[in-house]
Amino acid sequence: MEWRTFYLDVTLIPLGLLINLIYHVWLWYKVRTQPSLTIFGIDADGRRFWIPAIIKDIEKKNIVAVQSVRNMMMGSIFMANTSILVCCGLGAMISSTYRVKKPLIDSVYGAEGEFVVALKYAIIFTTFLFSFLFHSLSVGFLTQLNILVCLPQHVINLVTPDHLTDLLRKASILNIVGDRLSHTGLFLLLWIFGPVIAFSCSVVMLLVFHKVDFVARKQKMNLGIPEGNNGA
Repeated sequence: MEWRTFYLDVTLIPLGLLINLIYHVWLWYKVRTQPSLTIFGIDADGRRFWIPAIIKDIEKKNIVAVQSVRNMMMGSIFMANTSILVCCGLGAMISSTYRVKKPLIDSVYGAEGEFVVALKYAIIFTTFLFSFLFHSLSVGFLTQLNILVCLPQHVINLVTPDHLTDLLRKASILNIVGDRLSHTGLFLLLWIFGPVIAFSCSVVMLLVFHKVDFVARKQKMNLGIPEGNNGA
């Protein structure tokens, strides 16, 4: 392959992945240092208070606890099913003949070789496969939580609130990672139609992430969060 046939692929796609990685490292730093500025930091505080509030009066709130955990579980199951279905479709495309892939290759602005197309499918397949893995692990932790959170009061000392909170924290983190891998897979999926479209999608996706991941000034005032709050 000559450089002019694939220079867009080897520049725009790694650049899109790099800015995606930098953004999430910066987001993680903000969650750790200024949790009140991010949705994830506020949700983490809510999860810490939710478990003790539920188990304090579990006989009256057991249905609320089960339904809340079930709703989280349904979201993870749906995303896991979606990821594995995409993997099945990509597996069928990878194993298909050149005659099936040729019409798509001819429409791509970028590298057009069979090896490059197979490499695209393999990378996208791996991304969605890891998304399925993280969502599956999240479902496993939520299943444990769903059982343990409803233990009666006379045996609740066998399962501490810290353990239940840790299960919910792990399940939430795995679910978030799985979701972000799915979104990254969406950007890579558009790579099939060319690196320019894929890179444009990654930039738009990061702008949307920034909008939904951080709490606006007006929303902070409505929540009663002080401007200088840098809680740990």
